[in-house]
Amino acid sequence: MAELTGALPAITSDLDQAERDLREHGLCMVSGVLDAATLSTVHDELYKAAASDRARGREQKFGLDYEHDDTNQRVWNVLSRNPVFVDLAEHPAALRLVRATIGWPALLGNLSANITGPGGGEMVLHADQIFVPEPWPAEPQGVNVSWCVDDFTADNGATCVVPGSHLLHRVPQADEDVEAVPLVAPAGTMVVFESRLWHRTGFNRTTDQRRAGIFGWYTRPIYRTQENWFLALDPSIRQFASEDLLVLLGSQAVGLGLVYGASPPEPPYDDADAGAEVGHTSGASGLASNPPGPHRDAAWGVRGDAP
Repeated sequence: MAELTGALPAITSDLDQAERDLREHGLCMVSGVLDAATLSTVHDELYKAAASDRARGREQKFGLDYEHDDTNQRVWNVLSRNPVFVDLAEHPAALRLVRATIGWPALLGNLSANITGPGGGEMVLHADQIFVPEPWPAEPQGVNVSWCVDDFTADNGATCVVPGSHLLHRVPQADEDVEAVPLVAPAGTMVVFESRLWHRTGFNRTTDQRRAGIFGWYTRPIYRTQENWFLALDPSIRQFASEDLLVLLGSQAVGLGLVYGASPPEPPYDDADAGAEVGHTSGASGLASNPPGPHRDAAWGVRGDAP
C-alpha cells in the first residue's frame, strides 16, 4: 500500500513544477494564471448565475452530496453562462496540464461550480473516475481543473484532498481512515488534480462566508460527457469556438464521434448574425472578442486553416 503523507505541494507559477507535482502528489496548485479583472468578472458572473438559478427554482443536487445538506449550491452548464467561462475551459495553462495528464484529444465532460454556504457543505470522499470498473487502467482517465473563485480556507469549506491517494489506484472504502487535507489557496489559484485522487468538499464552519469553486472535468475521448453539450450548450459558444474548444466539445473528432467517417464539419455561419454580440474572448486574460463574419482566421484563435 502506498504511503499517504498528507503533504500538499506548494503553490507554484512554474508549469514544469506543476506537472511534477501532479505525478507525485496527484495534484498541483498554480498561481498567476488569472489577472484581477478576469477574476472579478468570473466571481460576479458566477454568483449572478447562482442567484438566477435559485430565484427560478433551477437548482439541482449532485449525487455525492449528502441528501440532508442544503448548504451547497451546484451551478450547472457554467460554460453557457458567460463567455468568460469559455476562457477558463480553454485556458492555455489548464490545457497544458490536461494534455500532460490524459493526452490529446480530450473531452470537456463538464464545467460546473460548487458554492458552499455557512454551516455545512461536506460531501462523500470519492475519486472522480468512480465510473471506471476496477481494476483501473494504469493511467488516469480524467483530470479536474478547478478555479478558486474565492479564497479557499480551512474554515470556509475548501476542497479537501488525500495527497498521494492516486497511487493506491482504487476508490476509497466507506471505513477508510485517512486524513483529507484542505486546499488552502487564494482566489484566482488554479488547482488541478487527476481523477484517481480522493477528495471531497470541506465543511464550512463560518457563519457568514460562501466559498465558490469552478470545476472543469476533462476525460479521455472514450467517455461520455457529464453535461450533454449537444442539448445544453448555448449555440453561440460553439459558433465562435476555437479549434481546441471544438475538440473538447466533441464537435471536432478523431476516430470516435465521426460523421460519415470524417470529423464533423464546422457549423454554418449566418451573416445576418454578424451584428449580434455573441463572440467570446479566446484568451483568459481578456483578449479582444472574435470578429463577426465567416472570415475569422487563426490570429483570433478560431481556426487553424489560415496561412
